[in-house]
Amino acid sequence: MPQTDFLVIGSGIAGLTFALKVANRLPNSKITIITKADESESNTKYAQGGIAVAQKTRFDSPKHHIADTLKAGDGLCKKEIVEIVVKEGIPRLKEIIKWGARFDKKSSGQFDLGMEGGHSAKRILHHKDITGLELERKLLQQIHRKKNISILPYCYAIDLITEHHKKQKSSEEINCFGAYILNKSTNKIEKYLARITLLATGGAGQVYRNTTNPLIATGDGIAMACRAGAIISNMEFIQFHPSALYNPGESPSFLISEAVRGFGAYLLTKEKRRFMFDFDKRGELASRDIVARAIDYEMKKSGDECAYLDCRHLDVKEFKKHFPNIYNKCKTLGINIKNDLIPVVPAAHYLCGGIKTNSQGKTSINRLYACGECADTGLHGANRLASNSLLEALVFAHRCFLDAIKSYSKFKLETKIPEWNQKGTTRPKENILITHSRTELQIIMSDYVGLVRSNSRLRLAKKRIKMLEEETIHLYKRSILSPQLCELRNLITLGKIMIEHSIKRNENKGVFYKI
Repeated sequence: MPQTDFLVIGSGIAGLTFALKVANRLPNSKITIITKADESESNTKYAQGGIAVAQKTRFDSPKHHIADTLKAGDGLCKKEIVEIVVKEGIPRLKEIIKWGARFDKKSSGQFDLGMEGGHSAKRILHHKDITGLELERKLLQQIHRKKNISILPYCYAIDLITEHHKKQKSSEEINCFGAYILNKSTNKIEKYLARITLLATGGAGQVYRNTTNPLIATGDGIAMACRAGAIISNMEFIQFHPSALYNPGESPSFLISEAVRGFGAYLLTKEKRRFMFDFDKRGELASRDIVARAIDYEMKKSGDECAYLDCRHLDVKEFKKHFPNIYNKCKTLGINIKNDLIPVVPAAHYLCGGIKTNSQGKTSINRLYACGECADTGLHGANRLASNSLLEALVFAHRCFLDAIKSYSKFKLETKIPEWNQKGTTRPKENILITHSRTELQIIMSDYVGLVRSNSRLRLAKKRIKMLEEETIHLYKRSILSPQLCELRNLITLGKIMIEHSIKRNENKGVFYKI
C-alpha cells in the first residue's frame, strides 16, 4: 500500500515547484509526483510566450501590471489576489532564475522584454518561443537531484479518496486521504495514501475540437475534485487563443504566440484587409477575448475558414531569433513568413475557472490543495491576461507549500481505506464507443458552447451531453478501467459544468459572450 507525506498529481510548473520547495524545506519527508504521461508532458511545456513580471522602472511598475490584469478580468478578478500575484511574482522569478532558468537578454545584458495583448508595457520575460519548455526542463533537473522525491510517470489518477470510500456518513467537512491511481504499466489500481494532496493537473482544452492544449489536458483534477464535493467555480470562462495555426487534422493545434502580434504582426482577412481597429483602438494588441471574437466575427461574416497573420513587413532575422519554433513550423508547411501569410483560427486555450481555492491554495476539501490552471484562485476573473499563468503557478505553488508544511504533521495517514473494487467488470472488446463519444462531445462543445453562445444552443448541448453521460456511466460501471474511459468520463463532467455555469450567467464578461 503506497504511502507518502505529500501526493502531487501533475508534473507541470505548479506541481514541480511545490514538490521542490517541500523537498528543500523538509528533507526527511516523502513526496510523490504522479503524472499520467511522460514526466515532462504538461501544458507548461507548450507555453510559448513567457512570464509577465513588472518591476519598477520608468516604463513600468507592479501598479500598471495590476491595472492591466484587472482590466482584462473585466471586473471579476479578486483585487487582493491580483496584488499578491503581481508583487510576489518578483521574488518567485528571481528564485527560478537561481534554479537555472534562462531568459533572453539584449546585448546590454538587460532582459529582452516582450509585449503582448492587454499589457500597457513590455514586461514579458521569455526564452525564445519555448519558455514553458525551458522552465519544465530546469525544474525537472532540480527535482531529480532530490532523494525524497519520486516521480511516477504513466500513472493515472482515477478518484480522490474521501470519507465516502470509508463508507462513513457524510458530514459538512470532507477530507482528502489520497487518491486511487491506475498504473498503466501494470494495469493495477492502487490506493495512494497521503497526509496532503495537491492537484496540479492543468486545463481542459481537450473538451473542444480545436485546442492548443496537449492530448493529456482532459480536466482530470477538476472532475475528481467535483466528484469529491469540492466547490468548482467560473467554468463558463474559457479563453480561446486568437491565433492557433490553421492546419486541419492536426491536434493539438500549433500555437502562434501572442508575442508575434506584440512583435508587430498584423491580422488580415482573406482579402488582405486589416480589421482589428474596427473592434478596438489597441488593434492587434487588444486582449485575447476581443481579438478572438473579432476573428470569429470576420470568419462567420465572410464564410472563410481562417484569418491571416501578416509578418511580411517584419525583420526575418529578428523573427527567427525570437520565434525559431514558429518559424520552423511554418517552414515545414511551406509557409515562408517573408512572402506568405500565416493562416490562423481561434482555439480553446486556457480555462480561467476551476477548483475554487483561497489565498493559500486550499480547496473546500480539507488536506486538498489546487494550483495552476486547474485552480480558480481569483486572479484571472473573466479573462486571463496574457502570460499571467506561469506567474500564477509559481506564486501559488509557493503559497500552497508554505501552508501545507505548517499543517501536514498533524494529519495521520488514513489506513482504513478499501481496495479498489473491480468485481463484475470486464475488459471492453473494442474502444470505438469511447473514441466516438469523445469526438461527439468535442463537436457538441465546439458548436454549441464555443466563443459565442446562446441559451437555446446551451440547452441543446445539455440534452445531448446527458445522453452521452448515461452511456458512459453504464460503460464505466461494467468495464475494467482504462485511462481513455476515465478521460471521457472527466471530459463529460467538465462539459456539463461549463454548460450549467454558462446557462446561469446572463451578463457578458471577458471571454464569456452570450447572445
